[in-house]
Order: sequence, then C-alpha cells, then structure tokens
Amino acid sequence: MAKFYPVGEKEVTRAIVGGFLRQFEEYVESDVIIVGGGPSGLMAGRELAKTGAKILIIERNNYLGGGFWIGGYLMNKVTLRDPAQAVLEELSIPYQKAVEGLFVADGPHACSKLIAAACDAGVKVLNMTMFDDIVLRQGNRVAGAVVNWTPVSALPREITCVDPIALETKVVIDATGHDACVVRKLEQRGLIKIVGFGAMWVEESEDLVVEHTGEVHPGLIVAGMAAATVYGLPRMGPTFGAMLLSGKRAAEAASRMLGQRELVKAG
Repeated sequence: MAKFYPVGEKEVTRAIVGGFLRQFEEYVESDVIIVGGGPSGLMAGRELAKTGAKILIIERNNYLGGGFWIGGYLMNKVTLRDPAQAVLEELSIPYQKAVEGLFVADGPHACSKLIAAACDAGVKVLNMTMFDDIVLRQGNRVAGAVVNWTPVSALPREITCVDPIALETKVVIDATGHDACVVRKLEQRGLIKIVGFGAMWVEESEDLVVEHTGEVHPGLIVAGMAAATVYGLPRMGPTFGAMLLSGKRAAEAASRMLGQRELVKAG
C-alpha cells in the first residue's frame, strides 16, 4: 500500500486559510448573490453560473439543500409534480412515478446531485454565513448583502458587538424560504409590504410561486417560498417542483437584469 506524502499540520492549516481567503476576497464583488442555499437558490445559481456569471450563495447553516435533503416529515423522500420531473432527468436523478402526474425521488440523492451541479457550474458558497442587512444605492436599489458569521447570533447580547461586513453585487436573489429574510429588511425600511404566506394548497401554490418569481424591488429578485411569503401565496409542503422551476425563472430574471446593467454601463 502506498504511503501518504509527508505533510504536516501547518501545511494543512495554510492550505485551508489561504484557499478560503483568496476565494473570499475574489467574491467580495460578484454578479449575483443568492441568499439561501435551498433548492431554488441552488438551481438559480447553477443556471446563472452556466452563463459565465460570478455567483455566490450565502447559507446560514453548515449544510446546503434546505428541506430538499430530508423531504417530508423527516422521511427523506421528495415529491415533484409534472412537469418538474424534467429537472430530475436533466440532473440524472433517479425517480419513480407515484401516481399520475406525481413523482418521488430520494432526497439525499436528489439534493447531492443538485449541489454538485451548482458547484460544477462554478457557484461558490459561504456556509455558516448569516444575512444581516442589505446594501442600498441611489434610488434605494439593492446592491449587496451585509453578512456575519452565524455563530455570532448565538452569543450573549453583551458580547455581540461583532461588526458585519458587506459584499457588493449587481443582483440579489432572496431564496430564504418562508422567512424571506432579504425582503423583510426592505419592509423594515418601509420600502415594501409583505403579505405573509397562506395555508397549504398544493395544487394552487406551485404554479403561483413560479408565476410570482421575479424582481420585487430594484436589484432584488424573490424566488421559491420567499415569493409565497411576499405575495400571500399558499404554502406547498414537501413537494419541490416549484422550488426548482422557480430557481430557473429567477435565473432568467437575473440574466435579464445583468444584461440591462451592462447596456446602461456601455451607454
């Protein structure tokens, strides 16, 4: 059996610190920041990164995928309604037909494939990074995200004087699920009004979430269940087709916004 190359602790630490800091410095400015690494955020990131855009996902947890990994009621099976199974096929995720128009897949398999697809496309991720506030520019356009380490939020109030830092971007996508964290910062400043999501109604909710995905404020796109919270749409429970298709639609909206900004800059 081959022996491992003789590398010590200091080299390991330097590799981690150096690699992280180089990437972090590079992504202080990006094309799109996606807040939330669930299915809609990952899908949006993957679609945008495939176009060559510089994409950063901010995720407050130490994992990606949101509820996509564990599915419904901690049984790690995810369901998708027709036509969302096309995304499973696109990502080579195995699935079975449950009943007419409804398909089921293993959550861990589906989620890991989606994470890999986003990373393969070039998406970069900051885990354990908490969205704290927004950056606003002329006309109250959203132009970045203020972030801090997630563990800071668990510190006692008297020792939480840890200033956050800001990341600049051209477009922000709120993919934070029911919390709609980014949009709520606009609401706190009186710039938007959130309705709050409604009771569960699967048949209506998925179409409505995809339909309402898009720019909700200059520089800010809302995707996934954040759209339900903003517009008062029904919740959908453990069916994930709209999450994936909403991510695709968010990417399309972001691409248009990036193109418009380039045209303005060139003009």
